[in-house]
Amino acid sequence: MTKREVRFWVAALLIASTLVGCAAGSGDEPRADGPSGAARPEETRDLTIGEAILIERAERILVKRCMEASGFTYWLRPPVSAAEREGRGFVLDDITWARTYGYGGVFERQGEKARLNDPNATYANGLPEPDRIRYSKTLDGDPAQGMMSTRLPSGGTVQKPRTGCWNTAGEQLYGDIETWFRVKKTATSLTPLYVPELLKDRRLTTAVAAWARCMKKKGHTYASPDDIRAKRYSLTAGMSPQRAHATEVELAVPEAACAVETSLGRTARALESEYRTKKLQRYSDDLTTYQRKRLTALARAEIITGSKA
Repeated sequence: MTKREVRFWVAALLIASTLVGCAAGSGDEPRADGPSGAARPEETRDLTIGEAILIERAERILVKRCMEASGFTYWLRPPVSAAEREGRGFVLDDITWARTYGYGGVFERQGEKARLNDPNATYANGLPEPDRIRYSKTLDGDPAQGMMSTRLPSGGTVQKPRTGCWNTAGEQLYGDIETWFRVKKTATSLTPLYVPELLKDRRLTTAVAAWARCMKKKGHTYASPDDIRAKRYSLTAGMSPQRAHATEVELAVPEAACAVETSLGRTARALESEYRTKKLQRYSDDLTTYQRKRLTALARAEIITGSKA
């Protein structure tokens, strides 16, 4: 595979394995132990999409409270929808999703519109400079007041201010913010440790080749899903949103159909699980802590939002 394909698969597997939290365990909801809403210590599993969204909603509510306590106005923005998250992956193999959303261009257009019309950005930009600086430090933290730092499994160090409303919200949900920062960065930075080897696995390359043959039979000549992604925007350039969506659907549906027929999606997910189990044993403690803290956050989010996933 080319370097571009490697970057694509790394990003896609990262999204599938960490942002979506698609591999559910027992399916049991965490039970609170006392008023803190903390999950039972022995519980470990990944979150469902709905559970991840609930935590994000709670986090934004806490940020809003924190900002307002400092004298600022803050608007809540909804988290990324479940439908949009379901389309994030290394290959489409959900025909219904593909028929409905194509490649998710509608979500991209909605996201860009929301970004351009973000009331928080408009509000902050309209503040006098001293207040605008204070707004930024209140929201995102002040480096002068301390930094958190951790080394990534693949090398390098990441840092983040210790203060700010986002960190205050995180601490209310996950507990000690420095521990959460460390285990989150570890858990979401592991793909480079196994993806290069996974990409060479004959089971994957065989499935990709079968998928390409299937696509060719359906009238589409593409070597891999990444080949489609690379050409997708040029195919819809200059089109109206309606025509761009129709064009996406015309290509996404056969991609999904071929991914099902050749088991490409199922093969890639199974291989990822296999390689993560084989290659990431040394990080098992951090991964367990990551899962448990997310379950703790889920129980607390249910209290904050007054709802369940």
